Amino acid sequence: MVLEGSPEAVSSQSLDLRRSCAKGSRIFPSAGEGSLLSKEAVKYGELIVLGYNGSLASGDKGRRRSRIALFKRPKANGVKPDVIHHISTPLISKALSNKGQHSISYTLSRSHSVIVEYTHDCDTDMFQIGRSTENMIDFVVTDTAPGGSCTSEGQSAQSTISRYACRVICERNPPYTARIYAAGFDSSRNIFLGERAAKWRTPDGLMDGLTTNGVLVMHPTGGFSEDSAPGVWREISVCGNVYALRDSRSAQQRGKLVQSESNVLQDGSLIDLCGATLLWRTTAGLLLTPTLKQLEALRQETNAARPQCPVGFNTLAFPSLAQQGVVDKQQPWVYVNCGHVHGYHNWGFRKEKGGLERECPMCRRAGPYVPLWLGCEAGLYLDAGRPTHAFCPCGHVCSQKTVQYWAQIPLPHGTHAFHAACPFCGTWLTGERGFVRLIFQGPVD
Repeated sequence: MVLEGSPEAVSSQSLDLRRSCAKGSRIFPSAGEGSLLSKEAVKYGELIVLGYNGSLASGDKGRRRSRIALFKRPKANGVKPDVIHHISTPLISKALSNKGQHSISYTLSRSHSVIVEYTHDCDTDMFQIGRSTENMIDFVVTDTAPGGSCTSEGQSAQSTISRYACRVICERNPPYTARIYAAGFDSSRNIFLGERAAKWRTPDGLMDGLTTNGVLVMHPTGGFSEDSAPGVWREISVCGNVYALRDSRSAQQRGKLVQSESNVLQDGSLIDLCGATLLWRTTAGLLLTPTLKQLEALRQETNAARPQCPVGFNTLAFPSLAQQGVVDKQQPWVYVNCGHVHGYHNWGFRKEKGGLERECPMCRRAGPYVPLWLGCEAGLYLDAGRPTHAFCPCGHVCSQKTVQYWAQIPLPHGTHAFHAACPFCGTWLTGERGFVRLIFQGPVD
């Protein structure tokens, strides 16, 4: 450690902080900067918010949307640790007066603070995520409620998502590695960890800490595929280190350091911000997912088979992807406990269940009776298989491999709970498996 103003206050050689930018580096446009994307634009990957099925309820607008693609910026804006200062806490505001300097402030006591200054890194691009609508936030995320709704701007003060929740740092050169870090820089380019925040000195003499509600990450074992299995949820620190979960989201005592894992995002990594969960898809991984055109073709193929209601004998048809949320008269409905698909009818209520369940006329099993909706967010699919299964109890339809994958993923809820949920709407899954195979009347089955 060195004191501010001392001749020893120089950068650590081990950090290799003074490399110059390559003059011949190529420039590409980035998302949200108003430039037309060239054919050679480098795409790092995409972030998809779970629970919105393709778009926000109020529509995707600007930086507030259900998914965002991260592209290589025209000019690098990444930062990296530079100089460490020990100062008196009352003087911290004066020390951070330079708005052109990124820094992280660790308040250790009322009389002692540590400030880590960051310097420009010409080899990385930085993207910030949070609830704030200020310009330094690239992706504005608000709390997700089951059913694909989000909090309004007037309710944002009650959000559990931090205004500057996290940042993703992408390397500008192949293989374009992306890393996740807790906390983002505010309008003054500072990150403040107050006296009550969890923070500590690392074995190499540097500082690290956690945000109030934490940033959790889960890397699936085997990637985002039918053969993958859920990984272990971990917490990411401000400096990008990986720790076991705290006893609760806001506990001051950190978990144990997990040295065998890293903050490098892989295809299918989940990022939880305590109010919203994001899925990271790599560019290579997205090439294996179906396109909207393919999903539309699957819808038309299913409708072309003319499935029928086994009771009313009327033809059923999935509405177009653009009509999501508006129940159509030909809409297929399902008894989620058995999977039998019918047209809508208003009989079969079970009085002993308070009228919330209905009895299937085909097998006499009672359970919820809901309309079926096709999953529209292609980035959540594992394959382009036929829409043969539905999540319970919401009725979102997709391929068998997709429902099997998501039904085994525990998503964070509250301070220390986990529960599997439909990735298209966020509804908690019910039943033995969380999904059901659809039984159509006619040639579809």
